[in-house]
Amino acid sequence: THSGPEGYDMPKQAVELGLQFAAQSGSKVRFTRDPHEAVKNAQVIYTDTWTSMGQEAEAREREKVFPPYQVNEQLVSEADKDCIVMHCLPAHRGQEITDAVADGPHSALFPQAHNRLHAQKAILVRLFQAG
Repeated sequence: THSGPEGYDMPKQAVELGLQFAAQSGSKVRFTRDPHEAVKNAQVIYTDTWTSMGQEAEAREREKVFPPYQVNEQLVSEADKDCIVMHCLPAHRGQEITDAVADGPHSALFPQAHNRLHAQKAILVRLFQAG
């Protein structure tokens, strides 16, 4: 389930591709504006920064719109009791994720970053071998 504020939807092409992959795998893709509905029974909660590089001009507006989507202790408590929380880092603590969640028992942030390091190293090896 994807949840986000109106006006910040995923690109249509990405949604269509996701729906195709879901159909092939027997999965379901859902969209909701309500973050509490989105996390109900969720085993994984994945968040990202509210403002990415290149979007700095939009930061103030995003800071007004995104607070209901903050991954905090209340939101995590509404998910599966064993859920994990992921974030591709770097995190803007206090915005999209609270310290209590980022450093808490549900957090997979740093193992996720560690695993990504190895994937990135493998890509570099492959690129150097191809060259």
